[in-house]
Amino acid sequence: MADQQRRGKSRGRGGRGQDERRQHSQAPGQYRSSSQPQTSAWDRRPGPSQSQSGSSQTPYSRSQVPSQALQGAGRVSRLGPRGEGAPGYREESISEPMEMCTESGDTGSGTLGRGAMRGRRVIGPEINTRPSHVVSKKGVSGNNVMLQGNFFKLLATTDWCLYQYRVDFAPEEDRTVVRKGLLKLHKETLGAYVFDGTVMYSSRHIPNQLELWSARQSDDTKIRITVRLVGDMKKGDQHYLQFFNIIMRKCLELLKLQIVGRDYFDARSKVEVRDFRLELWPGYLTSIRQHENNILMCAEITHKVMRQQTVLDILNDCYQQNRHEYKKLFEGQVIGLVVLTDYNNNTYRITDIDYDTNPSSTFQLRNGDKISYKDYYKNKYQIRIRNDSQPMLVTRLKPRERRADQTDLVYLVPELCRATGLTDNMRENFNLMRALSQHTRVSPNLRIDKLMTFNRRLRSEKQVVQELNEWNLQLDDRLIEIPARFLPPEKIVLGGNRTVSAGQFADWTRELQQKLAFNAARLSNWVLIYVSRMKRDVESFVGILQQVGNAMGCRIDHPRLWDINDDRSNTYSDTIERIMSSSNPELIYCVVSNNRADRYGAIKKKCTVDRPVPSQVMLARNLTAKSVRSIATKIAIQLNCKLGGAPWSVELPPINLMVVGFDVCHDPNDKSRDYGAMVASLDKGLTRYFSAVSHHRSGEELSNEFSMNLAKALHNYREINKMLPSHIVIYRDGVGEGQVPYVFDHEVKQLKSKLTNIYGNTTPVKMAFIIVTKRINSRFFHNQNNPPPGTIVDDVVTNPLRYDFFIVSQSVRQGTVSPCAYNVIADTTGWRPDQMQRMTYKLCHMYYNFSGTVKVPAPCQYAHKLAFLVAQFIRRPPSTQMENLLYFL
Repeated sequence: MADQQRRGKSRGRGGRGQDERRQHSQAPGQYRSSSQPQTSAWDRRPGPSQSQSGSSQTPYSRSQVPSQALQGAGRVSRLGPRGEGAPGYREESISEPMEMCTESGDTGSGTLGRGAMRGRRVIGPEINTRPSHVVSKKGVSGNNVMLQGNFFKLLATTDWCLYQYRVDFAPEEDRTVVRKGLLKLHKETLGAYVFDGTVMYSSRHIPNQLELWSARQSDDTKIRITVRLVGDMKKGDQHYLQFFNIIMRKCLELLKLQIVGRDYFDARSKVEVRDFRLELWPGYLTSIRQHENNILMCAEITHKVMRQQTVLDILNDCYQQNRHEYKKLFEGQVIGLVVLTDYNNNTYRITDIDYDTNPSSTFQLRNGDKISYKDYYKNKYQIRIRNDSQPMLVTRLKPRERRADQTDLVYLVPELCRATGLTDNMRENFNLMRALSQHTRVSPNLRIDKLMTFNRRLRSEKQVVQELNEWNLQLDDRLIEIPARFLPPEKIVLGGNRTVSAGQFADWTRELQQKLAFNAARLSNWVLIYVSRMKRDVESFVGILQQVGNAMGCRIDHPRLWDINDDRSNTYSDTIERIMSSSNPELIYCVVSNNRADRYGAIKKKCTVDRPVPSQVMLARNLTAKSVRSIATKIAIQLNCKLGGAPWSVELPPINLMVVGFDVCHDPNDKSRDYGAMVASLDKGLTRYFSAVSHHRSGEELSNEFSMNLAKALHNYREINKMLPSHIVIYRDGVGEGQVPYVFDHEVKQLKSKLTNIYGNTTPVKMAFIIVTKRINSRFFHNQNNPPPGTIVDDVVTNPLRYDFFIVSQSVRQGTVSPCAYNVIADTTGWRPDQMQRMTYKLCHMYYNFSGTVKVPAPCQYAHKLAFLVAQFIRRPPSTQMENLLYFL
């Protein structure tokens, strides 16, 4: 089923039912001069050997590509970078790591990655979102157990005052690595300090302005360094914990880990997947925070996929594949790609390609001199560019990375850019993903072993121990123990009020066989579109579909079969237009030959915007699959839901409850455009839903559209139930850590105001607003295995300023299960924490695309499904004619 396969296409390693993951760019990392010895796989340039990489040897060269192909094909105007560091941008950019020096004489490079506390970054205090009436946020239901978590306690922490200093250089020195080196010459005078190129932190108090002098090695220029006190940090300050994170990142570097982007990886332990020209680097993520009673360090195992391929290699492959259309192929693969430059270890997202410019083109330095890109890299990085005919890549800097005297465009050399991450084609390659999953899906017991090995490395490495002692830090040698509870299995309600247990593994697929649906719909007038050669397989499948549908009480009549000659996108769109013009079917069913996104998008756009009608898309290979009856059962459930039915429900409290889910998805073709989807229940069984989608540009407020769509949902609820809901529980997904204050101050306030206008002051509605966070690094273990579905954690590793808890809702067969974090930032329901936790877990059983629990509550998963559909394929709000149906399943 194409509809179902697109939902599961980008599932993570956490197991079943996880939502599609968005692609994120990696932040720039550590500066690294190319003159350093090349000893690791990271230093080795991928692709052909140097003896084969000359311009005369590569497919893409002037001798093989017509000269006119390099003329007039540029997609951007010739905006050469301004400033010396512009071709690869400045190594001393905003994301340049911090350097740490200690009185013990540590003279290492001392560079840390992004995520360290930046002098220019304003870190606001964490707001207290815990409602005043919540005295204790601990639940009581279920069996009490003790778990382990991937946290280590900080047994000792520094409690002295840290001072913040501004460091200026005259004459000005733009390169952060040079600024660090100049200041490091005075470490005996300054004592232990942390320096990021502009701001220095130290435990030593310098009351007056301090002047130091250093000589720049490159030209012996005398540099005056001015150190000026600007503030201090005391224990309990938000910056204080951030300081601990800086120190820990320094320790990761002392373990000889390689920084890539913002995280550290062990290049010496890399795994080569040679059949696919990939490398898999294991690494560690660490985060030190204040939890309920202690400061804990969360440590998680991660992996980085490195492609042994430069962007020039991709260009050569495209040229060999199709010499006439190679530019189109190249742009399709490269634009939007995140690349890494070895010479400064920075990452960039490619936004354009300039075919009018090549490495021999010139740009202007700050002093007015002109220099070619080729000579620039040779002089500054001692890198010889071997292919003079390659076009230049263009990346657009983020506003915070721009300087007053620079353009926002940066030019990069394809030969020097390494491709990172996986392409969509790679993700669809079953054999490739299976090869990677053998290493990335780490079982709980193996994960514990890796974490303890990491802990022993930190406590046994002499330099790390010395560094921690300098700042009075000590790490515990065991994982933290966490009190938790196992909730009993939920009761699944089927047709005729028959109940079955969700079971130990929260999977009731077998229980659905030969059982009536909770609410059955009839499909009598529908059209099935297929390519002529599929006729026999289609007729056979329809028979099976009718059998399984009847077993669930969902009568499915025989469709009108409509055969077409080819499987082009326009053919399906035109056929649907003709069908809808001559009749009014209840559903359009399309069988397609493959999973092409353009065809799928054309069908969905036609059926949701132009001619609103529920639709189903199915892959032809599933017509004759070995598990065809299981596939038919799942499709029958989907068809039932799209017509207003429901396969099951759960036992719910006898109140007029509305549950709301909200999520945001980005348009992949326009990064500045987002689509926010809201889904709200319309009945007491929480089986019918209202949905609405609104688009907005980055930076625009979501709160107004959110509240207006909720008002529409309440209007529909009142029309159906003849009353308004007494309780509303909103699950808000798509909120980053830094966006919580905005959501708390704007969205919640706007929603409360809108609800007051609707309900009035006499009978105020009882509302809860919960932020859902899926991608977290916390992991829990029970006897070195995964905890079962229904595990609740609401102590020790939670935040004392929040009304928060964790739920492990899924059962996974491979790897380590990932919990979901919930943060209740507003609550007037009067529910006890136990009731809030149990209701949230119940909703994880209500996603109808899967007969098992999903990671997040069903309203959130529905909202994500809808937002993903619109952002990826439709790119405009759907018609309101189907807003009361789950047409997007």
